[in-house]
Amino acid sequence: MRVISGERKGTRLKAVPGSTTRPTADKVKESLFNIIGPYFAGGDALDLYAGSGGLGIEALSRGCDRAVFVDRHGKAIQTIQDNLRATRYEAQATVQRQDARAVLDQLAETGQSFKLIFMDPPYHEEEHESFLQLIESNRLLTDNGVVVCEHGSETTLPDRVGLLEKIKVQRYSSVITISLYEYATTEE
Repeated sequence: MRVISGERKGTRLKAVPGSTTRPTADKVKESLFNIIGPYFAGGDALDLYAGSGGLGIEALSRGCDRAVFVDRHGKAIQTIQDNLRATRYEAQATVQRQDARAVLDQLAETGQSFKLIFMDPPYHEEEHESFLQLIESNRLLTDNGVVVCEHGSETTLPDRVGLLEKIKVQRYSSVITISLYEYATTEE
């Protein structure tokens, strides 16, 4: 596992020890960032269920200003911190050991919004639709932002959640699919 592109291209990242997390494969990560925009001119990223922190770190390497990493597992938090040190992004990152829903509730209270929101929960815990509702109703996504939902290929996410509209579905295998959401240009 490594940083694919940007200012930290090629930096090796640690995986979370054990079998509780499933890191996004480099090929999937590269394809995903080619779809959502290879490089960014600022903005913040939110990496829910961050695991090793690979998606948020990739966003930082490609030009995001800051990233918030959220995971409830101690081994994941330690791995994220190690990977932030290796990439020298500690000053641009906030790492929270907490439940993803609790963090979304806290962020809603602060009025914070993000250009990129990554949701990659364990496939047996998929809560994408309710999280999309929280993101949409609390305006946690910037107007030009994208929500990236990695989910099991057997799961079909809704075409629309409030003002969030599914703009693309990319299936990578019989196991991995990514659905992308942004604010709809017209209200339904």
